[in-house]
Amino acid sequence: MCPILILPGLGGSGPDHWQSRWQAADPAAIRFAPANWERPDRADWLAALDRAVADAPAPPILVAHSLACLLVAHWAAAAPARVAVRGAFLVGVPDPDGPAFPDAAAGFRDPPAGPLPFPALVVASADDPYGGIAHARARASQWRAGFVAAGRLGHVNAASGLGDWPQGAALLAAFRAGLGG
Repeated sequence: MCPILILPGLGGSGPDHWQSRWQAADPAAIRFAPANWERPDRADWLAALDRAVADAPAPPILVAHSLACLLVAHWAAAAPARVAVRGAFLVGVPDPDGPAFPDAAAGFRDPPAGPLPFPALVVASADDPYGGIAHARARASQWRAGFVAAGRLGHVNAASGLGDWPQGAALLAAFRAGLGG
């Protein structure tokens, strides 16, 4: 079975976030480790993702939340020949031009709009304050990714009160099965 590579967004997904819970439940899951979760530097995050993919025992599935979704798009465009991942599960894609996008993440603005070089699924909430569902649907189309509207889940983070987020786990399991791993 291909490994899962957890890619938190700004702040690093604390212990109550579904990403942290999924990682705790799966001993094979790996978390990428940039130098700073609060002041993300795109070059550092790209290098951290390079290291994590290179260190994975097999091509992983990227499980990205929020800012890390934009990271995946930047990474795939910057390193298309090196991309060695099975797919990307992208949750809560933020709108870098939206009013709630944090200034600390300005280096992630202008994500590439071309197709991702691997299968991807965008999962969006109908009431995400960081990126509307229309924005997420448009990104999925640009990236040639599948799209799932998951209901009203806020930013799909710990504050959303999702716990282990079983709906998301089922979506990931179906996505993973479709990749054959």
